[in-house]
Amino acid sequence: MSLAREHVREVLDTYIEAWESQNPDLIVTIFTRSATYHERVLGKPIPDREAIREYWETKVVRDQASIRCRLLNFYVDGDTVIAEWEARFDDVAQGVRKRMREVAILEFDGPLIESLREYWASETIGQMEGAS
Repeated sequence: MSLAREHVREVLDTYIEAWESQNPDLIVTIFTRSATYHERVLGKPIPDREAIREYWETKVVRDQASIRCRLLNFYVDGDTVIAEWEARFDDVAQGVRKRMREVAILEFDGPLIESLREYWASETIGQMEGAS
């Protein structure tokens, strides 16, 4: 059975809202308990929903600020979704503003994400406001 585009859009909107609001409690609502999250596909995946929350708290809450993201497009094929988005955010650790373009492959188990694999590139687009 194929995922409904409307449901996929709601899940992607929740992902973006969780990222922009830096909300680890919200991000875990769209993943299964055993979900895996590959932030870097050649590295080990983040192994489950609790580890995804911990990753979010470190990477998104602590190391990013002033996040703005927009969904560019998404495609649904059965239980697989390919989404493309662009984000701009402050990289707090580096003290710079970045632009990121990403393609994510999401595998669903019912209404929730079972696996997410990110492919992305980023570039510095300026200094973070207040950084010297």
